[in-house]
Amino acid sequence: MPWKEVTLMEQRREFVTQAAAGTMPFRHLCARFRISPKTGYKWLSRYREAGESGLTDQSRRPHTSPGSTPPEIVARIRTVAAAHPTWGGRLIHHRLLHLGLTPVPAASTITAILAREGLRLPDQPAPRPWIRFEADAPNHRFQMDFKGPVQSRQGPVRPFTMIDEYSRFALMVEHCPDGKLATVQALLTECFRRYGLPWQVLADNGPPWGSSRPRTLTAIDVWLIRLGVRPLHGRPLHPQTQGKLERFHRTLALDVFHHQLFDSPATAQTALDAFRQEYNHERPHTALHYRTPAAAYTLSPRPFPEILPAITYDDDAEVRIVSAKGVIKYQRHALYLSEALRSLPVGIYPTRVDGVIQIHFCARTITTIDLRTLTPDVNTVTHVPEQA
Repeated sequence: MPWKEVTLMEQRREFVTQAAAGTMPFRHLCARFRISPKTGYKWLSRYREAGESGLTDQSRRPHTSPGSTPPEIVARIRTVAAAHPTWGGRLIHHRLLHLGLTPVPAASTITAILAREGLRLPDQPAPRPWIRFEADAPNHRFQMDFKGPVQSRQGPVRPFTMIDEYSRFALMVEHCPDGKLATVQALLTECFRRYGLPWQVLADNGPPWGSSRPRTLTAIDVWLIRLGVRPLHGRPLHPQTQGKLERFHRTLALDVFHHQLFDSPATAQTALDAFRQEYNHERPHTALHYRTPAAAYTLSPRPFPEILPAITYDDDAEVRIVSAKGVIKYQRHALYLSEALRSLPVGIYPTRVDGVIQIHFCARTITTIDLRTLTPDVNTVTHVPEQA
């Protein structure tokens, strides 16, 4: 309407007063006030129904919204969002599908509902370009690491985690009181007994699977090789190699430790157990097309051997026993391998190149040496561990 904003109510009041008096034909009166007859009838009708209060502007919101989300669906969304405060619209959408709820609003609708209900998560930084490395099947490669310690009222909580790279299934989320070899090996043993052996295990270069002497095997590496598992290590200062586990740790931190301080590591372990159950069996995973990790994981067909198999080599291998200092003697050379191999046999195999040999431990080639380039030096380091 072409009325001035500052005199809107006065002009409407004057118009309906003149219209009610009937001193001028209605259409002529509308022309005087420069409004259409339709608008004039609207204001006159509102005035007759509600008096001057009917002349104020009213909401344009429709009286009914057939396409709005039903209140019971909104209540379910609110319940799931409250139970999982780190989940966004997409995860909640697929969780409701898994629960058999119909109809389930689109993820964008759920995101809008979260914002309207005051449950929107803080804005996340824009993702950077990245390359995804995928395992071929369940149990092809496990990733393991310690999450940084989190303080409780009775000491630090040190979650030790292992996930299946293909399915993201959390195999283990256990408080580890220390990083000693025996403690970690005991946890890995229980994990392998339950889920079976993988073909590969990926870890970083920290203790206890990292070595104080660079470029050598560790005791964990040796144990895994004897089990028929190939140990891999990420490049130093390159945590992206274990990106899936790093992302898992971020979810763990937000869901378990972000909003509470635990009384003790024991009470924290109860929360870690609940988180692992929820993560594996309830939380839809984007990389799995919104399946849960438990739906994508199957047990390994390779059982954990309670007794380590004997170490044997082919007839064409020369066998040497590694000394307590990690050294073997071969053709007047003292070749350093690793203290982790002490008292264990290694096999020395010739190659097609004269003077070049390969040293095997179990079924793995741990190093290739060109004897023509060596000097009789006991400190010669020859082994380079595999990197992912």
